[in-house]
Amino acid sequence: MPSYRSLFRTPEFTPLFLGAAAQNAASTVGGLALATLVYRATGSPLLSAVSMFGPSLAQVLGATFLLSGADRLPPRTTLAAISLAFAAGTAVQALPGLPTGALFTVVLLLGLVASLGGGIRWGLLNELLSKDGYLPGRALFNMMSGLTQITGYATGGALLATLSPRLCLLLAAALYLTAALVLRLGLSARPPRATGRPSPSATWRTNALLWSSRPRRLTYLGLWLPNGLVVGCESLFVSYAPHAAGTLFACGALGMFAGDVTVGRLLRPAVRRRLATPLLLLLATPYLVFCAHPPLPAAAVCVTVASAGFGASLVQQERLMELTPGELAGQALGLHSAGTLSLQGLSAALAGTVAQFTSPAVAVSAMAAGSVCVTLALVTAARRTPVRPSPAPAPERTRS
Repeated sequence: MPSYRSLFRTPEFTPLFLGAAAQNAASTVGGLALATLVYRATGSPLLSAVSMFGPSLAQVLGATFLLSGADRLPPRTTLAAISLAFAAGTAVQALPGLPTGALFTVVLLLGLVASLGGGIRWGLLNELLSKDGYLPGRALFNMMSGLTQITGYATGGALLATLSPRLCLLLAAALYLTAALVLRLGLSARPPRATGRPSPSATWRTNALLWSSRPRRLTYLGLWLPNGLVVGCESLFVSYAPHAAGTLFACGALGMFAGDVTVGRLLRPAVRRRLATPLLLLLATPYLVFCAHPPLPAAAVCVTVASAGFGASLVQQERLMELTPGELAGQALGLHSAGTLSLQGLSAALAGTVAQFTSPAVAVSAMAAGSVCVTLALVTAARRTPVRPSPAPAPERTRS
């Protein structure tokens, strides 16, 4: 397995990595600021949760109509354009007096734009690295995301104690602009991986092909559902602990970092493959404690331990790549990313709705229980599924 140091010697890996780091920092600071702004204005756990994770809801539309662009658009130009769009949209959210309806319109539009980002970024990463380099490369991105979130949520919480949420949103817009510059100047111009123009019909055809394999379908569901329901738990941190949400988010990022380091670097492949289900169960079970409304220190420990379970996604992505033709890697990874974010957004809305009628603590426990049940159901289905070869894609739609 390649070392992390050798990955940075790979041409174009470093600017892709730094651009993603700036985007993660921007989304962390901006998301916390927006959720705080909405909660202070409305007092609604539902609106607060949806404002922070609302862009994910638009991923459903993106996965349905736009995802063919993951393999049919030039990576450098598209990634830089997405960051620029987020810089502009985040700056608009910071405008004083912006109506709540207009704010949520911007949130959903940004989510639609972002639906292309995951497939293009991870497809390019898969193209840049060797076959055995993708897992450590993706693990390194996940670890960077965890460290960025730890720093971003801690910094965002401190900034919100002294500055207004709107100023924090402007800082996030500046970070998005930085990401756009790094990607535009650091990446080289590459042709799309597949021929043809992006279109809804091309998106539907390839999505249908990816979805036609039962083992791959179960892998997608395992990537989307347990993870999404637990993010529903996280979406209630602002309403559960309004003055310490940044601490809980930082603890979650710390646990995710530890899980990614362990899975991506310390475990042998044979051991790693057996840990997907235990990690998914670890991801949810500590949140069941929230039904007792634990004090902040105990809640922080539960969040940290649970978030180590996000390492399961590395095992599942490795499985997905084993089941997918290389020509479809971009859209396959884009479908994974879009589906994951869609379920996270839907789960945030569901969790906020439950909290609206009960309490944030009860809603957190309910979402965690749902995640445990879904994981066990998927494990049972997978044991009854034989592995079959993946169908080959139509040759005329791909480059040789």
